[in-house]
Amino acid sequence: MIRKPKNSKIDSLKADPTGLLERLFVRRLLQWNKKLNDRKMPWKGEKDPFKIWLSEIILQQTRVEQGLKYYQNFIKTFPDVDALAKAPEEKIFKLWEGLGYYSRCRNLIAAAKFISEDLKGVFPSDFNSILQLKGVGGYTASAIASFAYNLPHAVLDGNVFRVLSRIFDIETAIDSSKGKKEFSTLAQRILPKNKAGEYNQAIMDFGATVCKPYPECTSCFFKGHCKAFLSGKQDLLPVKEKRIHLKERWFNYIVIKHRQGVLIHQRVLKDIWQELFEFVLIETQQPADDKEVLSVFRKQFGFDDFTLNKSYSSSQKLTHQKINFQILVIETNNKKQLPGFNWVTIANLKNYAFPKTLQEFAKNQLK
Repeated sequence: MIRKPKNSKIDSLKADPTGLLERLFVRRLLQWNKKLNDRKMPWKGEKDPFKIWLSEIILQQTRVEQGLKYYQNFIKTFPDVDALAKAPEEKIFKLWEGLGYYSRCRNLIAAAKFISEDLKGVFPSDFNSILQLKGVGGYTASAIASFAYNLPHAVLDGNVFRVLSRIFDIETAIDSSKGKKEFSTLAQRILPKNKAGEYNQAIMDFGATVCKPYPECTSCFFKGHCKAFLSGKQDLLPVKEKRIHLKERWFNYIVIKHRQGVLIHQRVLKDIWQELFEFVLIETQQPADDKEVLSVFRKQFGFDDFTLNKSYSSSQKLTHQKINFQILVIETNNKKQLPGFNWVTIANLKNYAFPKTLQEFAKNQLK
């Protein structure tokens, strides 16, 4: 437990049987939102459920600053759900390239087709029906329901967890079953039912701009009542009980180059980057040098007529994995066909969706 200093004002706020602090926070938050919140995003105030859904899927595991251009490109390319549902999947994945977490893109495609074909292009308008869409969980369904239809469903994302834990001094771990239930109950209880969409947007904006991981308490409208601030605990909340352990992997890519062509194939196994394209991959359990990788390559693919041209190394961190890249470019006079691979011109690589590191390599290093 986090030790709490003695403070008469804190003691007076400990018991709140009538919900006075809760109502005060909601009222002040809405006032702040109307007068001081200048956070601008193109989907704020949007009522089209398709655009809200698209923004929420993009923003899953993605910062607003990064997701903004993707949202704008998707809306410009696919103005409605039918346009998205009928588009070639390769085009959608290419537009998604660089966002990561590609299962979101697969779910987006599946949900769009379901809405377009099974629901005749009509986006569902109640919480439970929205929740049935592929890739939509409780938070996303609450966001769509409240923003598009002003339905009384409280959102609960990282920003909201952080704000509520500090304002009300809750030490229950937010990633525990008990914590999720406790915070969900609190969030739903204090939600102003007639202003659900406005309130949900306000509390998320407040968490993103003021009550940040490193909070700006001096500019907070509620610092005189925030239990964590009055206790000097704002940097200690929220509490998490689990730590992410990174799995480390070594991806050795062989770029087989014949004049202006290279061999690529699509990842089909249930692993990271499923359905994205890549070069010949040899994964090792530990770092391997050029000679070791090329020795395995010769034995595995029976490819012997080549010379090593260039070698690059890089790394990329995912949520639960660290990928170490070694990329070897080899030149060959033999335009040999490998099973499952296709020859593509270097100039045409831009039309295929690659993992971020490979996409940057192809753009900047392959000539």
